[in-house]
Amino acid sequence: MDETSPFDNFFKLTRTQRLYGFGICFVLGFVISILATILLFTGLPSGFAVLYTIGNIISLLSTGFLVGFKKQIKTMFAPVRWFASVVFLGALVLTLVVAFVLQNGVLCIILCIIQWMALFWYCASYIPYGRAIIKKVLGSCVDSI
Repeated sequence: MDETSPFDNFFKLTRTQRLYGFGICFVLGFVISILATILLFTGLPSGFAVLYTIGNIISLLSTGFLVGFKKQIKTMFAPVRWFASVVFLGALVLTLVVAFVLQNGVLCIILCIIQWMALFWYCASYIPYGRAIIKKVLGSCVDSI
């Protein structure tokens, strides 16, 4: 009797399929987050915060396609990623608290920007030389100013 799970074959994706999964989830999460901004301008900071946070969680799941979901959970708090992970997860929680308790739209926007930057930095850690390239580009931008 074979003891394998029916889900085992689901997670055996080719490199191309993993890249498509990553791209689709990342873009879908980004689009949902952008659409959430419309809710902010309608005066619904709690709806904005929930939708924006869902968008960022979908974007976070995108990196699971690159490295595998089980490994992602294990490596989320590796030395190279722990800071970005803590900032991202903390900003997720704080965004929801600010939206529902304080109902402060400006602070929600600030926390959502922090969410996005932490998620971007976290995702860059999965791309070879991703963070180095970002530092170089930002450094050249600052130098040109």
